[in-house]
Amino acid sequence: MPQLSDIDEVLREATDRGDVPGVVAMAASRDGPIYEGAFGRRALPDGAAMTVDTVFWIASMTKAITSTAAMQLVERDKLSLDRPIAELLPELASPHVLEGFDAAGEPRLRPAKRPITLRHLITHTCGFTYEIWNPEMGRYMERLGIPGIISCQNAALNLPLAFDPGERWDYGIGIDWVGKAVERTSGQSLGDYFAENLFGPIGMTDTGFKLTPEGRSRLAGMHARGDDGSLAPIEFELPQEPEFQMGGGGLYGTAADYLAFEQIFLNEGHVDGRQVLKPETVRLMAENAIGDLTVGLLKTAVPAYSCDAEFFPGMRKKWGLGFMISTEPAPTGRRAGSLAWAGLGNTYFWIDPATGIAGVILMQLIPFADPKALAVLENFERALYIGLA
Repeated sequence: MPQLSDIDEVLREATDRGDVPGVVAMAASRDGPIYEGAFGRRALPDGAAMTVDTVFWIASMTKAITSTAAMQLVERDKLSLDRPIAELLPELASPHVLEGFDAAGEPRLRPAKRPITLRHLITHTCGFTYEIWNPEMGRYMERLGIPGIISCQNAALNLPLAFDPGERWDYGIGIDWVGKAVERTSGQSLGDYFAENLFGPIGMTDTGFKLTPEGRSRLAGMHARGDDGSLAPIEFELPQEPEFQMGGGGLYGTAADYLAFEQIFLNEGHVDGRQVLKPETVRLMAENAIGDLTVGLLKTAVPAYSCDAEFFPGMRKKWGLGFMISTEPAPTGRRAGSLAWAGLGNTYFWIDPATGIAGVILMQLIPFADPKALAVLENFERALYIGLA
């Protein structure tokens, strides 16, 4: 095993300083795990010690799993990337674009110029956005009484587009509609589809939309960063009997489970002799799928939930069929062509096919892109690549 003891020090120091309440980090090569560590506490001020099997809300790290499920169905010719998705989801048959508000504060809407496709939804070029980074969408939701997406209410999906499909990249609820497409196509709930087609074959025994009593006993608590920089525990839990299972951010799971999922993208879609994805699908998912468009800054409209967020400012980032793609080597060590994303509670992962390395690091605090949490991610990644050199 490589000499990776310096990672322990990096992570322990971060929790000892109180930068984050607790952290679990893991890494793997194509051959299997190469590092795991757990430091700090599951909950402040005096919760149980963090352990490698701690359960976290992985939030938008769910998106890559939902995208993978959809791509399995594309492989089987049950879903099409480029047919109008309204053929399957008639709720999206007449999308409208929000153009602002009139003098009375009523929203101004117009029909979208083209239909939405599965490709638009998976690549975040469909026009759907989150109010956390789009104040006009927040205003629309407030005006019409539309609940936030973490309510897991169907009404939360009744949003207009912020732009015409295919014309920009912006981050939003598109993958929740992908989850609906998986359900309609398979005839199963999203959780049941995942269990049968992904979690079971991969061996992800601790991941799901609903917390089991045993999983709850290992759950990390959520925390919030105060104006003075301090951290305090907050009450947070997704609905356990939701109206819909949120393909964009509803999963709870462990670092080991997620690392096992990442490894299928290092091993041409295979795990323990079983084929989860075809090799050509793995390659397709890792290719730029947004053309000349780029992944840009997510400028916060709700600072309590997110800081301004952008990975590797100055680098042109692309989006594949499930992941952000780095177009250049990153200063932290990952190579060009690496795949990555994150979750609102400061959970992060990356897959580096060029070096055959994948990493995941889980914390549980808001706002997203918290500078101290990002520093823990950066220091973990640097120490990992230095240790592997």
